[in-house]
Amino acid sequence: MDIKKIETNFKRNLFFSKSKAKLKDIPSKLENQIINVYPDIEMHSFLGFGGAMTDSSARCMLSLNEDILQKFINEYFSLDGANYNIIRLPIASCDFSKYSYEYVAKKDLSDFTIEHDKRFIIPALKKILEIKPDITFLASPWSPPKFMKTNKMLILGGKLKEKYKSLYANYLLKYIKSYQEEGININYLTIQNEPDALQIWESCLYTPEEEIDLLVNYIYPLFKENNIATKLLIWDQNKEKLLSRIQKEMENEKAKESVSGFAFHWYSGDHFDNIRILRKMYKDMVLIHTEGCTGFSNFRKEDEIKNAEIYAHDILGDLLNGANAFIDWNLLLDHKGGPNHKKNYCNSPIMLNENNDDYHKNLTFYYISHFSKFINKDSLFVESSKYTDKIEVLCAKHNDELTVVLLNKTDQNYEYNLCIKDKYLHDNLDSHSIVTFIVK
Repeated sequence: MDIKKIETNFKRNLFFSKSKAKLKDIPSKLENQIINVYPDIEMHSFLGFGGAMTDSSARCMLSLNEDILQKFINEYFSLDGANYNIIRLPIASCDFSKYSYEYVAKKDLSDFTIEHDKRFIIPALKKILEIKPDITFLASPWSPPKFMKTNKMLILGGKLKEKYKSLYANYLLKYIKSYQEEGININYLTIQNEPDALQIWESCLYTPEEEIDLLVNYIYPLFKENNIATKLLIWDQNKEKLLSRIQKEMENEKAKESVSGFAFHWYSGDHFDNIRILRKMYKDMVLIHTEGCTGFSNFRKEDEIKNAEIYAHDILGDLLNGANAFIDWNLLLDHKGGPNHKKNYCNSPIMLNENNDDYHKNLTFYYISHFSKFINKDSLFVESSKYTDKIEVLCAKHNDELTVVLLNKTDQNYEYNLCIKDKYLHDNLDSHSIVTFIVK
């Protein structure tokens, strides 16, 4: 039985290096250095991989000439590229906007318009939809309009005033319908990006009780009344409070009917156990990683491996423990890691050069692609076991194809025997490398 091997090793200058090998019958006495894959023991299903189309990403995209732009889109969204199928959208401005903006200023919403998005974000999305028409869209607000908030600002937290909860639900409905008119269906909506974080950029604070009240008593009934199929997700912040926050919100008697799942970020550490526990408690809910990034204004070539391994480790941990999708942060940024109106710069897997007329792929792009290119939508994750915690393992199957990803973040090489049913492959996993195997 043939097995395809795809390897990326930065130190050896290997990027998606491809080779073939033969699976052989397992010797009767083989018992050491084993990685077992169990294709028949199925876990949860998969929705896909993606990234965020912020105002900044859209501006960077549209700065490219048509040929390079098409090449860039193929890098992420084609079957030959990273095979992304999800895009996250900010509702109005976020930190990765050239400047703050909002859709409405009047208290009757009569001036509501997404005209700003029609200049950059929507044209960029339509370019992608030409190549990948079945994109899943997830949208998140960073702040309600200023007049609806206690601090009367988009930035520095503040809260949604009680008297504007119904109006704010109508505001979100207008956003959904406006995008529908542009041919873009919002499949998922998180109630608030980082509802427990007061930021110097667009932000708004909600207690668990306030967030779930807004969802079950205002947004969900209004969406249902208007036949809006958009599914509603809660939390959308870091994993350390993922379980405790959701337990609190799901105490609301209406939550099980109106909440479709939970969203989370990676910025406070692994906390993969919280995902595992939630998957066990809420088998029918979707769990989606909605944001993560590296760099933070400190671009050093020697951090390429470190940054790529942060991504691969988090993807592995999230998906192995029950996540249904993984969404990265910005799809594209300029060479400084912006634009960002609060100078909160960071990396993206693909970045523009200094002239803004071409792009380069960071190592993170290749590491993400080791998963996204081969683990398709509707894949099922399957169980495995391993002889050492120095090798991280993720396995998934789709139709008649099995995908196995191995990650080594250490300074040592490790031999291993990859065992699949009654067949095996003996191989070596180099230090600081990632390998994907494809088995028919």
